[in-house]
Amino acid sequence: MSGNNNLDETTSFLPCYDEKGLIPCIAIEHNTNETLMFAFMNEEALQTSISTGIAHYWSRSRQNLWKKGETSGQLQKIISMRTDCDQDCILIEVEVQTSPAIACHTGRKSCFYRSIPVGSGQGIKDITLTFED
Repeated sequence: MSGNNNLDETTSFLPCYDEKGLIPCIAIEHNTNETLMFAFMNEEALQTSISTGIAHYWSRSRQNLWKKGETSGQLQKIISMRTDCDQDCILIEVEVQTSPAIACHTGRKSCFYRSIPVGSGQGIKDITLTFED
């Protein structure tokens, strides 16, 4: 074990929401660990996700609870849910309930389909993104 004596052994779930009452959530695919998407949850979305086992998020643009896949059919069944050391971020492993598994509103499997070149010395405004799929 490292020299860090500040290990947090808290067993109470105490989600730390931001000033808008939101907590970030990263969804990864259970079988592949591929990052599917990033969204926010409020207390209602987090509680509903925990109680139903289906991922729910808070839509900042629509200002309402969003059951992922309710209209598209791509429901996300939660296999496991974790929080980080500060309890200010949620990580969920999901199984997408359709084939092919799609998480992105663009029809792609993952929302993270654009690659940013690193180590090129380019400034942000000079970067050209490439597609992964």
